[in-house]
Amino acid sequence: MNLAVVGTGYVGLVAGACFAESGNDVICVDSDSQKVESLEKGEVPIYEPGLPEIVERNVREGRLTFTTDLDAAVRKSFVVFIAVGTPPGSDGAPDLAAVRAVAEAIGKAMDQFKVVVMKSTVPVGTGELVADIIRAHTDKPFDMISNPEFLKEGAAVEDFMKPDRIVIGAEDERAAAIVRELYAPFTRTGSPAILTDIRTAEMIKYASNAYLATRITFMNEFANLCEKVGADVDSVRKGMGLDKRIGSAFLFAGVGFGGSCFPKDIEALIATGRRNDYPLRLLEAVMEVNAQQRIRFLSKVLSYFGDVEGRQFAVWGLSFKPRTDDMRAAPSIDIINGLLSRGARISAYDPEAMSEAERIFGDAISLSRNNYECLSGADALLLLTEWQVFRNPNFDRMKADMRTPIVFDGRNVYDPAQMRQMGFTYFGIGRS
Repeated sequence: MNLAVVGTGYVGLVAGACFAESGNDVICVDSDSQKVESLEKGEVPIYEPGLPEIVERNVREGRLTFTTDLDAAVRKSFVVFIAVGTPPGSDGAPDLAAVRAVAEAIGKAMDQFKVVVMKSTVPVGTGELVADIIRAHTDKPFDMISNPEFLKEGAAVEDFMKPDRIVIGAEDERAAAIVRELYAPFTRTGSPAILTDIRTAEMIKYASNAYLATRITFMNEFANLCEKVGADVDSVRKGMGLDKRIGSAFLFAGVGFGGSCFPKDIEALIATGRRNDYPLRLLEAVMEVNAQQRIRFLSKVLSYFGDVEGRQFAVWGLSFKPRTDDMRAAPSIDIINGLLSRGARISAYDPEAMSEAERIFGDAISLSRNNYECLSGADALLLLTEWQVFRNPNFDRMKADMRTPIVFDGRNVYDPAQMRQMGFTYFGIGRS
């Protein structure tokens, strides 16, 4: 099938590459000519395991192409995916300027029947808005589909190839069948395709992210309470997770969630509630607790040291989660800035996010070549992202390199008793 994917960000690039991998001819469109030129060479601008190989292979074999010419891409394609960014506006509601612009361009370029699929995360009702914009610029027939993405950064290719479910919001069964056919290679093992109306499909995406973010925040609240009463949150988590009604996923306490999806989508839902005269108090609390979680972690460091001016802190992990170089809304940014503002010095390492960290912090912090280098002379180590490489380090080497063997574990990677047995002063999240 001939497909166009408008937008080569995280969602668009993964979708385009994976659809090409299953045999479709895919044209990915982006307004950034330099980005298009790099992608044509197989150079992927984001770190996502497995994605560079898929892009390079499908570009080489001619199934995946990149262009800045949206008009030509639309005319050559039967199905057109919209996968542009929807950044938060000043009130938390998504900025739909890019979506509107693409919808208008699609309408002007259409020369025959098309299936237009909304892949971007958009507020409820956007499908109708996009359809109206397209209709205002063409007399050609088309069908509008909502097909939200459910990709985890760091596992996006696997999530696309082996989805838990496919959500298709449509008003026309024929158009829904076309999209279902596109996903058939990925649902051979029985992953369900859920057919709904467009508004419900849009809401499923927001509700899913809001629930997952709420689970993280719920566990962090109990971690904070565990510290007050002398309980251990890791055992609480395990005990809860064995209940089949609850499960174990997204119950890990830490410094809070970040990234591009959870914060943005929850703020968008809160804005939707306000516009519809229904304040979402639970989600407002989720955002407040999440913001406070990184402040609480910083407070632990400040409480232990008192004055941190002139002290050296090592930071392991800068991305908001492992297996990505994404630092959008990462807890590390707030924690590091909090220490810098009080005169501390920071030496940091992340397996993939070093370039992004340099862009964000410039020369305000020192970036190390590996995790041990940044420990030299450190008054304490702050572990902020649970990369696999940090899970079983050489603890003797750590103690030898650090000025004082103090670890603030923001992801509960290490066992408190073992750390203390090895001579470390250890602080976790909700650990007795």
